[in-house]
Amino acid sequence: MERSIDPIIPRKLKIIFLCVAFLGFLDASYLTMVHYLHIIPPCYIVQGCQSVTTSSYSFILGVPVALLGTSYYLVVFGLMLFYADTRKLWILPWITSTTVLGFLFSLWFLYAQAFIIREWCMYCLFSALTSTTLFAFGLYVWKKHMANTPSVLIF
Repeated sequence: MERSIDPIIPRKLKIIFLCVAFLGFLDASYLTMVHYLHIIPPCYIVQGCQSVTTSSYSFILGVPVALLGTSYYLVVFGLMLFYADTRKLWILPWITSTTVLGFLFSLWFLYAQAFIIREWCMYCLFSALTSTTLFAFGLYVWKKHMANTPSVLIF
């Protein structure tokens, strides 16, 4: 039996993507858990986890940012898992779009930590790292997808 090779995303990249999304999910899930348990997460590397995780910037429309992050990483993980299983090309723009959205939110939260709150949360920094990594992979996916897709003009 001949092995099928995905011309868009190499197997190794899919595995790395899934691992990074899973690590982001664990990080955001931990922050969600401590939020609902009313526990302040310990800060070992930087000081300010309490200030950041309890600030008004840790909510969007009353929803904890950590819970939104958990949902984001779960969606990204699920999309890549679905693509890895089915190789349906229509999923690739969804992966890219989702990672762009996560990256933009990460930029906003980094700005808020640096210039508004003036404190840092190591869990939030880790989330920014994972979302930035997923964004870079998302751009790679988009580039590979566009290279293998016929040009279509949309007006």
